[in-house]
Amino acid sequence: MATSGSAEASGGIKTDLVSAIPSLRAFAVSLCGNPDRADDLVQETLVKAWVSLASFTEGTNLTAWLFTILRNIYYSDYRKRRRETSDPDGLMAAKMVAPATQPGHMDFLDFRAALQKLPLDQREALILVGASGLSYDEAAAICGCASGTMKSRVNRARNRLAELLSLAGGRDGAAPFEFGEIVGAENAEAD
Repeated sequence: MATSGSAEASGGIKTDLVSAIPSLRAFAVSLCGNPDRADDLVQETLVKAWVSLASFTEGTNLTAWLFTILRNIYYSDYRKRRRETSDPDGLMAAKMVAPATQPGHMDFLDFRAALQKLPLDQREALILVGASGLSYDEAAAICGCASGTMKSRVNRARNRLAELLSLAGGRDGAAPFEFGEIVGAENAEAD
C-alpha cells in the first residue's frame, strides 16, 4: 500500500510528465514529420518513462530524460521501419488535405517544409535548443555529442533555415515572420 509521501511524489511526477508533453510532441514532430506518428512517439515515451520511473534519478532534469527516451524510441523504430514505404511521395496524403487560405498558415507550411529539409542532426539541435528551450549542454547530453558540436549544429541549422526561407530580404521584400521568435535565437544566445 502506498504511503502519502509516495502518493505526493507520484502526483508531482504526473504533473511534470504532463507539462512536458507539448515540448515532447514538438520534438517528435521535428524528428518524424508526421503529427500522428509524433503523438504515438510521445505516448510510447510517457509509457516507457512511467514504467522506468525507478531508474530516474531525482534532482536530475526530467525533461532531458524524457527527450532521451523519445529520441531512442524514434531511432529504434526508424531502424525497424526504414524498409517500409507505403506512400513515399506523399501523393495519397496530399489528395486528402484541403489547401489553406490563410497567409499565416502558408508561412507556417513554408517553415515546416524548410525545417524538414535540414539534416536530421541540425533539425534535432534546433528543436531542442530553439523551440524546447534546453541549454546547449542539455541538448548535447540528449544527442550524445559535445556542447560545442551542439552550438555548431544550431548555428548551421539557423543559417540554412534562413537561406531556405529567403529571410535575408524576405519574400517580396518583406520578411514573412520574425525568424528569431520561431527558432528561439534570443534564448539560445544567452547559453
